[in-house]
Amino acid sequence: MSIEPEKNQGSEGPVLLTARWIVGHADGRHVLYENGEVVYDGNEIIFVGQHYTGPVGRRIDYGMALIGPGFIDLDALSDLDTGVLGLDHQPGWKKGRVWPRDYVNAGPVEMLDPDELAFQKRYAFAQLIRNGITTALPIASLFYRAWNETVDEFASAANSAGELGLRVYLGPAFRAGHSVVEEDGSIVVEIDEARGAEGLQQAIEFCMEHEGRHDGLVRTMLAPDRIEFWTEGLLRETAAAARDLDVPLRLHCCQSEFEVNTMRERFGTTSARWLQSIGFLGEKVLLPHGTNAERADLDIIAASGATLVHCPIVMARHGVALDNFADLRRAGMRIGMGTDTWPPDMVLNMQVGLMLGRVMSGDTARPASTDLYDAATTGGADALGRSDLGRLCKGAKADIVVFNLGADLGQITDPIAGLMTSASGRDVDTVVIDGRTVMQNGIIPGFDFEASHGRAQRQFERLVARYPERTWRHPPVEAIFPPSYPTIRSTGVAKE
Repeated sequence: MSIEPEKNQGSEGPVLLTARWIVGHADGRHVLYENGEVVYDGNEIIFVGQHYTGPVGRRIDYGMALIGPGFIDLDALSDLDTGVLGLDHQPGWKKGRVWPRDYVNAGPVEMLDPDELAFQKRYAFAQLIRNGITTALPIASLFYRAWNETVDEFASAANSAGELGLRVYLGPAFRAGHSVVEEDGSIVVEIDEARGAEGLQQAIEFCMEHEGRHDGLVRTMLAPDRIEFWTEGLLRETAAAARDLDVPLRLHCCQSEFEVNTMRERFGTTSARWLQSIGFLGEKVLLPHGTNAERADLDIIAASGATLVHCPIVMARHGVALDNFADLRRAGMRIGMGTDTWPPDMVLNMQVGLMLGRVMSGDTARPASTDLYDAATTGGADALGRSDLGRLCKGAKADIVVFNLGADLGQITDPIAGLMTSASGRDVDTVVIDGRTVMQNGIIPGFDFEASHGRAQRQFERLVARYPERTWRHPPVEAIFPPSYPTIRSTGVAKE
């Protein structure tokens, strides 16, 4: 496929979009316009509502569709999701999710070369666009890395984002420690402050070099890895650097029983209390996932102004859920959304979040569909300090998603409720980011989904084949990931 990417439309005058439903924004909240209009000029929204009377360079009517703001993914998958291998294969420390002692002693290696790393970022970015995500903060696994993510791979990621038209906040993930499985099956945490400090410095330099690239489409962030692998001094330095750079700061915490136990052993307290005590928390801090925390700890996070990044699908796969979404919202918790897994389907995440929220609260009325939609749009925008994202109103960026509300969704009386009951990311028809149409009729110019999927499958299979190298006692792949049912393999060409 070789279609020239569409540029901003400012040269031809304002573009007017119409549809059965428009999600506008007025008086601090979303509103619905039936048979409404959205008009943008260049990369900026100039009108949302009905009966526009100004000049128009081009008109597009989407008919039975919902036009809304692009989704903001604060924990967006940016690699090939090895996490899905853990769905039916537990415990993780026996399945290559924790490095064994002999692998560590031999020296961890990069299991993907630079070209493979660049490919998977571009592949993942296209999938995000395909699902209506217009702003993304990437997340990838460090299990198959030598240690940290690298500046070079993120420089390449910045170029991929610019080429595809995805709005991103980028920063290589870095860590000061990891867990190790000993020969007897016990698990210990090892800290390497020098490597943590090196990763922080490289991340700072990346931010300074790449902030604002591609006409502002590429912004930066600091992304220290899991909280249990840090020291007080290094996290204090990281928080100070984020404040100096004025960039978002994301740290995964309150997400596992292992983390809870490790924090108790290392620091004698909980994750939230520790972060509060070292001055880490603040309004530009993003904290996935919040599922393993006492209510008092969640109250600490809420009071600090930090944003909880809610990733319901990936956590539900491991049998845990946020307790509870509606109550936390009422208490003033700032909540955004993340996909964090394959598929990067924000609609599915909202649906699962709605259902789990009601299960956890015991209230069939809360959370409401609008609570999840707000989290996926304005919640993410507010977490980034971006009042120009996550909403369609005059002066906002032209980041627009069009959902086809065709027969597959059944009968629609309220389009937001329709998304929550029967839609998926695959119902996204068109995506506009910064005034540029980056996907139309499900096609992303310059990106071949079929060919890329074939390459991704082959790359994934090569990675899986290397799992025995870094799995405790090095069993064969068939023992690490046995098939769901006995599988009869092909033995060759059938005889005539």
